[in-house]
Amino acid sequence: MQENEKIVKEIKAYYTEKEATKTDELIKLNNRVSLPAYIFAYSFGVVASLILGLGMCLAMQVIGSGIPLMVLGIVIGVIGIAMVSVNYPIFRGILNSRKKKYASQIIALSDEILGSKE
Repeated sequence: MQENEKIVKEIKAYYTEKEATKTDELIKLNNRVSLPAYIFAYSFGVVASLILGLGMCLAMQVIGSGIPLMVLGIVIGVIGIAMVSVNYPIFRGILNSRKKKYASQIIALSDEILGSKE
């Protein structure tokens, strides 16, 4: 019987309106800090990897043939390597700037939540 009650409570909780708490607000603020940096890093990383791959394909003559395309492939590959190499520093820069922007709000809200629990 206890398992049925547990299932019923879980289903009821799923359909019950939830009040926004200060912890929910803190989580939203934290996501507002990190999400743009992660979106940029993944998007830029995918594009950089594709450019690097295109350069490799041209350099190894998987796509096209001839010396001019091979040289073009090397140039494109070097551009892709440079993009992949700067992805992490740019990510850290975006993340650190957003941390500075939202730090005071997050710390104040965290102190308020922790103060109410003590």
